[in-house]
Amino acid sequence: MGEFTLPGNPPIDVVLRRSVRARRISLRLSRLDGRVTMTLPRHVAVKEAHAFAREKEAWLRGHLSAQPTTVTLRSGAWLPVEGRMLCIGEGQGRRVRIDGEAILVPGDEARFGVRLSAFLKVLARDRLTEASDRHAARLGRAYARITLRDTRSRWGSCTHDAGLMYSWRLIMAPPEVLDYVAAHEVAHLAEMNHSRAFWDLVTQLYGDWKPARNWLRDQGAELHRYRFGD
Repeated sequence: MGEFTLPGNPPIDVVLRRSVRARRISLRLSRLDGRVTMTLPRHVAVKEAHAFAREKEAWLRGHLSAQPTTVTLRSGAWLPVEGRMLCIGEGQGRRVRIDGEAILVPGDEARFGVRLSAFLKVLARDRLTEASDRHAARLGRAYARITLRDTRSRWGSCTHDAGLMYSWRLIMAPPEVLDYVAAHEVAHLAEMNHSRAFWDLVTQLYGDWKPARNWLRDQGAELHRYRFGD
């Protein structure tokens, strides 16, 4: 139903949505990208939403100031690739390439973000396909397809028709974290739930999965600091 801006320094954009199930006005601040969403019951006027936002302004600004800052992808910036921090530099030729502790990007610096996201998506597909193939073979189940998205609410999913979906930003996480997510989603091919039997399957495929899951809970939001502009 739109959005409005709470004035100040900096101004805060608030996305408005209406829910027939909501009983009161609520505010949600995304840990992933700092987006502010206000949910309204169907009978509440928009002017009440504005007043509620002003009432909660100090709370909002306090939590927004604690959010991770975004990273502009330009020469000299650092970008995680498979758990390693690489320094972005100007490259030659036509392809992005990794050279030691640097990731070299050809062309206009204004296009660095788009070129880097394309490079990371290809690398993510390669790594996630290899991991999914390996776990599916061990499980004895086939998947139908792999889809990559830039999801903010989940790192992966498995559909009832055996489709696997992953966030391509997993390529920025340590390899063992990417591998855990692949094992998790492949396990859903046999157990479409989070029962004890499901977690036993994840353990069989991956091993001790708790450190990788904890890494995503504690540090996963950091992967959304990087804005690629695509």
